[in-house]
Amino acid sequence: CAPESEGPMRKYLVSINDLPPGGKDFTLDDQDIWLAPLREFHMECRIQRRLEAHMSVVPAEDGCLVRGRLTGSVIMPCNRCAEDAAVEIDAGFEEFEEIPPEESAALADADPDGTGHVVYDRHAPMLDLAAVCWEEFLLALPVAPLCREECRGLCPICGTNLNEGCCACAPEEEDPRMAPLRELAARRQ
Repeated sequence: CAPESEGPMRKYLVSINDLPPGGKDFTLDDQDIWLAPLREFHMECRIQRRLEAHMSVVPAEDGCLVRGRLTGSVIMPCNRCAEDAAVEIDAGFEEFEEIPPEESAALADADPDGTGHVVYDRHAPMLDLAAVCWEEFLLALPVAPLCREECRGLCPICGTNLNEGCCACAPEEEDPRMAPLRELAARRQ
């Protein structure tokens, strides 16, 4: 597996045709695999503990099976108060990467936003391990990271961080249209 510098993110291409029948194991710990796209997409996410992907690639008739685990930790803004939230990443994954027909490879080169991780290099199908790692990283991130489970968030009126203390704002009046739902919730308790 040799890194190729291309664009903002290096590609780690593996020739699917050259894989042994039992497959081959790879470890990717080049932080640029994750840092370059984080910068490119202006994501508010910092690596706290090195990200590392261990994977096994097994060739199959029409593609290859990729199994692995991604570990590390990152810092993201809390969904409620915007303070730092530490996010542990320990995600297993398994996916089948299909080899597209060579004719469609020319179309894929014209459309770099295609979803597959198999590209052609000199008419040989190559698996981009860095692209697999980036996708699995995105899938491992929480939708709404929290600095802590009991985070109280920000006051919707003045913006005070309610984890640091109360503010002087009057509580919002409750929407009368929500009264039937509040009654239901009260009955269930």
